[in-house]
Amino acid sequence: MAEITRTQVEEVLRAHRDPCLDEDYMSLDAVREIAIDGSRVRVDLRLGYPCGGVAGGIAQILKTGIENLADGVEAEVAIGFQVVAHRAQKNMRSMENVKNVIAVASGKGGVGKSTTAVNLALALAAEGARTGILDADIYGPSQSIMLGIAEGTRPETRDEKFFLPVEAHGLQTMSMGFLVDDRTPMVWRGPMVSSALQQLIMQTLWEDLDYLVVDMPPGTGDIQLTLSQKVPVAGAVIVTTPQDIALLGIVENMAVHVCSECGHVEHLFGEGGGTRIAEQYDTELLASLPLSMMIREQADGGVPTVIAEPDCQISMVYREMARRTAAILSRRARNYANVFPEIVVADD
Repeated sequence: MAEITRTQVEEVLRAHRDPCLDEDYMSLDAVREIAIDGSRVRVDLRLGYPCGGVAGGIAQILKTGIENLADGVEAEVAIGFQVVAHRAQKNMRSMENVKNVIAVASGKGGVGKSTTAVNLALALAAEGARTGILDADIYGPSQSIMLGIAEGTRPETRDEKFFLPVEAHGLQTMSMGFLVDDRTPMVWRGPMVSSALQQLIMQTLWEDLDYLVVDMPPGTGDIQLTLSQKVPVAGAVIVTTPQDIALLGIVENMAVHVCSECGHVEHLFGEGGGTRIAEQYDTELLASLPLSMMIREQADGGVPTVIAEPDCQISMVYREMARRTAAILSRRARNYANVFPEIVVADD
């Protein structure tokens, strides 16, 4: 039996490309260990994004590639992931206990932004990441309904200063909906809105989150300005429908309608809008989701699609969207702002 060398194993790792990043595993610097003991080979890979849905398939492909190098070779491939904090706005420090903040926004209402946000958060959690979701729509919070949290639920407090997040479907959640009644009129001006958002984010004791998904209100305004100026946002996902008037982003929602009776496919709102805007701004089209009554009914019922039917095709699209979002973020520059102590020079 021919002796297997490290170089041969590395060639196998170079020959296979990551499904989310389209780069080989040597280029991604994902290799933590290559151990060779006679005919036994062990490879340990560590990806920068949660990969629970594809790790088994990747491992099997690489195992087969290594074992095909020579007769009698037995390979073991272990694949894990480690999420690190990535750079946000210039000179912005990461939040304590939150590695990455991902904003989900839209240019207008009615495009499925909140449904996309909650399913993105649940999909990230399903892939293995510690995930939270903040409902930043001060005027019309909806995440508590979508997550099936009982009306009247209030977060616990600590030291009369901090909120403890409410747990739902494995997510840590916080929302203005926990603090006010949905019948309470919210007549707030800019400074009050900004203050409320900062309190929700900064005074919630998030517990070791890889990702905090922030469900933004539609459009642009005080919430968006506050988030961009005061919160270290690592990236944003823009939700749009295919027609030109709504074009802003890279998750195309309500892209196609499939008749439940005959299977006929119709592009009710036009087609290709997400692709065009992604090309225009040199960014990624993360997912294209159908117009589906099931998605709406499950969210309204408090059990979003990723939880209600985790193995259905739409859930798989959400899972792929989550992996691609996290994978793209993993290639951004890391945030080292919290690694070094703050140096202050004072004339005492």
